Amino acid sequence: MSEAAGTSRNGFDPRRAAGLALLVFLAWLVGYPLLITLREAFGLEGFSAEFFAQFADRGDEWRALWRTLLVAVCSVVFSALVGIPLAFLFERGRFFGREVLGALVALPVALPPLVGVMAFLFLYGESGFVLRGLRALGLDISWQLQGLWAILLVHTYSMYVYFYLFVRSSLARFDDSLLEAAASMGASPWSRFFRVTVPLLRPALVSASLLVFMTALASFSAPYIFGGNYRVMTTQITASKLNGQVEMTRVETVALMSLALIGLLLARRFDQRGHTAVAQRGTTRRREVGRKSVLGTALVWCLAIFLLLPHLTLALLSLVPANTWTTEAVPPVLSSVNYLELVSQPERLRPVFNSVWMAAVATALAIAVGLFGSRIALLIRGRLGQAIEGLLALPWAIPGTVFAVALATMMSVDRPWAGRFLWVGTAWILPVAYLVRSLPLTSRSAMAGLRQIDPKVEEAAASLGASKWRTLRAVVLPLVRPSLLAGAGLAFVTSLGDFVTSILLYSFETRPISVEILSSLRLQETGIAAAYGVLLMVLGSVVFLLWGRRTAL
Repeated sequence: MSEAAGTSRNGFDPRRAAGLALLVFLAWLVGYPLLITLREAFGLEGFSAEFFAQFADRGDEWRALWRTLLVAVCSVVFSALVGIPLAFLFERGRFFGREVLGALVALPVALPPLVGVMAFLFLYGESGFVLRGLRALGLDISWQLQGLWAILLVHTYSMYVYFYLFVRSSLARFDDSLLEAAASMGASPWSRFFRVTVPLLRPALVSASLLVFMTALASFSAPYIFGGNYRVMTTQITASKLNGQVEMTRVETVALMSLALIGLLLARRFDQRGHTAVAQRGTTRRREVGRKSVLGTALVWCLAIFLLLPHLTLALLSLVPANTWTTEAVPPVLSSVNYLELVSQPERLRPVFNSVWMAAVATALAIAVGLFGSRIALLIRGRLGQAIEGLLALPWAIPGTVFAVALATMMSVDRPWAGRFLWVGTAWILPVAYLVRSLPLTSRSAMAGLRQIDPKVEEAAASLGASKWRTLRAVVLPLVRPSLLAGAGLAFVTSLGDFVTSILLYSFETRPISVEILSSLRLQETGIAAAYGVLLMVLGSVVFLLWGRRTAL
C-alpha cells in the first residue's frame, strides 16, 4: 500500500506523524546516550586528536582491529554452516522427538557468555572432561584451548542459534507449492534451491547475519578467556584501561564503534536490495527421517546430544559439592547440596527473581517497540523509515560496556527538561538497558516476517471492509508471529543472562543472575555458579519449548 494512501484529505498523514513520534522516542532512548558516549570520547579534558595519530601508528592496534573483523566474519560463516542445515533438518524432517529436540538445539543461546565460556573450559579445556577421559583411557594427549580457533569454536556454538531460529521460522511459513511449480517447469533441485528457496529466506538470512556479526564484534568473554595473545578490540580496550591509557581507550572505543557502524550500513544496504514476499503461510511437506531408518534417527539424537554437551557439563558441575573434585576423571561425589543451598536461602534466590521480572518487562516493551517500529518503517519508507530502522538496529553496533556507561551518565542526574532522569541505583535502569539491547532482536525478526507478507493480502482484507486495526490483528500478526516469537525468545533469554551491561548498572538489591555467578566464581563456589547456570538453562528451555509449540500452531 502506498504512502499516499495513508494521507487524509487535509494533508495530515497519521503514519508519518506516528513515525516522527517514534523517531523522537528512539532518538532519546538510543541516540542520546550514544551522543554522550561521543562527547566522552572527543570532549573531555586532556584529549586531543594526537591520540588518533598514535592509534594509527601502532601496529598492535591495527592487528586487533583486523582480528576483530576476521572473528566477526568467520563467526557469521561458521554459524551459518551449522545453523542453516539444522533449521532445514528440524523444520523439514520428521522423526521421533523432533519438537523436543528442535527446542533443545536452540538452548546454546540460553547460556550467558560468561557461563558458556565456563562450560567450555570445563569440557574442552586443558583439565576438562574430554582430556581427562582420554587420559584415563591411556592416551597421552594434550592441547590448549586458546587463540582464534578457540574463540570461533565458542562463537559458533553460541551464535548458530540466530540462523537456526530465524531460518526455521521462515521455513515454517514456506509454501511448497512454489517449489512444485518450479519443478513442473523443469527446474533442477539445485536451481529450485538457489532461485526459489534462498530468495524467500533472504530476509531471515540477512537478519541473522547482522545479529551474529554485531554480537561477535562486541564479544568479550570468549576472547578474554580463550584469546591468549590473540587480542581483539574488546580485550585491547580492557588492556588499555587497565594500563591507565584513558585517552587511547576512548580512541579504541570509537574505532570499534566505527567498524560496527560500517558493518551495519553495509548489511542494511544489502538488506534493501530487493525482497521477495510470501502471500500466506504455506504447507510444508516434511520428509520422513528415522521411521524407515533407525540409523537416521540415532544420528539426529547423537547430534543433539553433542550440541548439548556443554549444558550437560554445567549440570554435572552443579552437582559437585565444594572441595570434593581434584584430579579424578569424573567427580567422585555428586549431590544436590548446591541446589538445596540456593532454595534454602532467600538471598540466593533474589537474583533469580530480579532477572526474570526485568527480562520479562524489557522483552514485552521490546516486542511492542520493535514491531511498531518495523511496520512504520516499512509503510512510510523514505528517509524517515530508514532513520527509524537504523535506530532500531544501532544498539548492536555499540559494545555493551560503552552503552552501559553512556546510559549511566545520562541517567545520573535529575534534569527532566533535558530528557535526563535520576534512574541510576533504581530498579528501572536495568530493564531500560535490556530494552535497548533487545531492540535489534525483536525489530530484525519482525522486519524479516513483515517483508515476507504480500501487500495484496492486506489490500484484500481492506476491500472486505476490515479496519486497519482488525487487519493488523487478524492478518498481519498471525503471519508474522513465528518470526516475532523467535526474536522475543532470543530477547528474553539474552536479557535474562546479560552480564556486560548488568555489571556496570546493577545495585545490590537489583543484582541479576549473571552478577551472582561472577561473585560465586570469585569465591571459588563453582558448584553454586553452575547451579545458577542450570537455572538459566531451565528457564531458557521453557521459553523455547513454548515458542516451538506456538509456532507450530
